[in-house]
Amino acid sequence: MSRYVARRVAQSLLALLGVSIVVFALMHLVPGDPVRTALGTRFDQDLYDMLVARHGLDRPVIVQYFDWLGRALTGDLGVSFRTGRPVTETLLQRLPATGLLAITAVIIGLLIALPAGIVSALRQGKPIDYVANTFAQVGVSIPDFWYGILLILVFAQTLGWLPPLGYTSPLEDPVDAARRLILPALTTGVVTGAILTRFVRSSVLEAMNAEHVRFARAKGLPQRYVFRHHILRNAWNPIVTITGLQLGTLLGGIVVVELVFAWPGIGREALVAVERRDYPVMQGAVLMIATAFLIINLVVDLLYAKLDPRIRSG
Repeated sequence: MSRYVARRVAQSLLALLGVSIVVFALMHLVPGDPVRTALGTRFDQDLYDMLVARHGLDRPVIVQYFDWLGRALTGDLGVSFRTGRPVTETLLQRLPATGLLAITAVIIGLLIALPAGIVSALRQGKPIDYVANTFAQVGVSIPDFWYGILLILVFAQTLGWLPPLGYTSPLEDPVDAARRLILPALTTGVVTGAILTRFVRSSVLEAMNAEHVRFARAKGLPQRYVFRHHILRNAWNPIVTITGLQLGTLLGGIVVVELVFAWPGIGREALVAVERRDYPVMQGAVLMIATAFLIINLVVDLLYAKLDPRIRSG
């Protein structure tokens, strides 16, 4: 098991190195001068030359990359062109908001998808199956920002039950934080639930049609026992996989929801950095999101060994 973990960690580090190379190269292919953009109307040639030299932009790109990579390995992702603040500090301040929203959305998605997908598979071809499939299709087809705007119109403007925008740390005011979390988490959670419902249904159906399940039923074992010990146990691995992928995707892919609800997350910060050609923030945000995604994938792989002893023995 330890050799497997070491191999997966090494693979993740190589993948992260590849991501850093691609991101750094793409950032320098983006048109526009980041220092001139940061200065805006305050442009001064002496100040411009000083900032270019300070950030090392007058050196060859390959030298800039290895300098940035060496500092990144120590946790130093550089300084923002726009604000002058350390990128690591800026992103770590945004990470709790994004993590809270992503984890809550996945929990809501699972609360929707597990009962809907399981019941849909067990009642295949029945009206409830068509209802669950319709929900999954509609949930995937409609953009998440539309759900967000609809929820704001109904629960914030019309009913006045919840605040429409903003973020409060749970450490400062748990009640206000929960009230501000509900709408963006529901927006993302509904879409996540629709995606997961399809995978839960297909995983359960595949497990139900396995030979050992048919053999267990032929032996006369109770249906509840067969479902719990044979169907559900074999259906967990694909469900865990897609749930982990969804969580990793949400950590870096809920930019639109963060914009709609003025949620101060990493995605929103990265979008602002792209608009203003802030190279260090863009590179740092992508690197942090990729790291989180790889860590989640590693955790999912390790969970396989707990869920399926055959994987552990292999």
